[in-house]
Amino acid sequence: MPGYKSHAIGALIFGAGTLAAVNWLGWYTPEPPTAVLLMGFVALGGLFPDVDTDSVGQKLFYSLLTIINLTLMILGHYKWAAVLGFCAMLPVVARHRGWIHTWWAMFLVPLSIFMIPIIFYDVPWENLLPFYIASVFGYFTHLLLDRKFI
Repeated sequence: MPGYKSHAIGALIFGAGTLAAVNWLGWYTPEPPTAVLLMGFVALGGLFPDVDTDSVGQKLFYSLLTIINLTLMILGHYKWAAVLGFCAMLPVVARHRGWIHTWWAMFLVPLSIFMIPIIFYDVPWENLLPFYIASVFGYFTHLLLDRKFI
């Protein structure tokens, strides 16, 4: 099984290639800060399925979440910090290689996370769709590298 480096690098390579392709085709052209943020979601999606174990990948994942959460709090975005804090607890309710490593979780976990701001904060779903897709894509690369589709 690939380690955290392979999952992070694989997600970033596939994500950058896909983002370049949709940009080149004119389907979606995000501003540079949004593109960087989307790549962050791809990387987090690529690491997420293994955060239920004590590993370097888990430490990296939670370190990134801590930095993002602290930044949100400093900027006064407490609602978004609360959403992120809730999401950080999700892996604790699973066992490794359990439901988190399934094709349906690839869609369901990011969907449940992105539904929170839509339901509680009235954020238009269209604004979050690129981030949902980026998260699912990163998750997909993890399962692909783990050979869950072969």
